[in-house]
Amino acid sequence: MAESSDRDLTADERAYIAAAREKAHVLYEGVRTPHRSCGIALAETFGLPTPAYQALRRGGITGRGECGAIRAGEQVLGELLGDPDPIGAVTPALRAAATWYQAAWAARVVPDEPTIACDHLVRRHGDFAGPARKAFCTSLAAQVAALTAEALCRFAAARPPIQPVEDP
Repeated sequence: MAESSDRDLTADERAYIAAAREKAHVLYEGVRTPHRSCGIALAETFGLPTPAYQALRRGGITGRGECGAIRAGEQVLGELLGDPDPIGAVTPALRAAATWYQAAWAARVVPDEPTIACDHLVRRHGDFAGPARKAFCTSLAAQVAALTAEALCRFAAARPPIQPVEDP
């Protein structure tokens, strides 16, 4: 049997990943529903409380920190796969998922980038408030949600349902 990290995904798992990608896209894009920041879009995609994810907006508010979407994916995995005991060790599932996730985003989302600092990633797209940067970040948030969902499919015993976005 193939290891969790490289086995073929089932049709149900592929549908789960697609649902996560679509929901994060809709939440970040802000066309069908009000715009969410990248971190909040990821938290909401997986049904998690959002307050702590607000600090991930624009690379830790300042733009100098790491991409909020990528960091949010790690936090989602931590919330869903981590030990609820504050003094507990890293769970085997979280260690495996985080290791896989970090390699996956580096290879699939931002290959050949020397840093994932927000300002670095978005600089080439012009004005932060402009349409090119927004399109880039919308795509990035959707890709990261898909990777997070894939990590859950590969390493979690159970995964939260992805509820569709309700139109306002």
